[in-house]
Amino acid sequence: MDFPIGPITMTAIYITCWWTVLFAVLPLGMNQSDQERPTDGGQWGAPANPNLKKKFITTTWVSVIVWAFVMVLIGTGWLPLPNVG
Repeated sequence: MDFPIGPITMTAIYITCWWTVLFAVLPLGMNQSDQERPTDGGQWGAPANPNLKKKFITTTWVSVIVWAFVMVLIGTGWLPLPNVG
């Protein structure tokens, strides 16, 4: 029994999961109430310490879990794909 999708489609699904999770993770830990007015010409809403490395690592492992769940759904037939070929 073959898996219904190829490696390029699997990669595309992972990239889509990664970007979706990234936009869900980015606002976590941001607190705007303790910010002072910028005096150096910076943007008022920009966080002082965005912790991007931590958020990218979190995004990567969460998206691996989401991607694996989607692959299980596709592999078991719970998420049927249209027959294009």
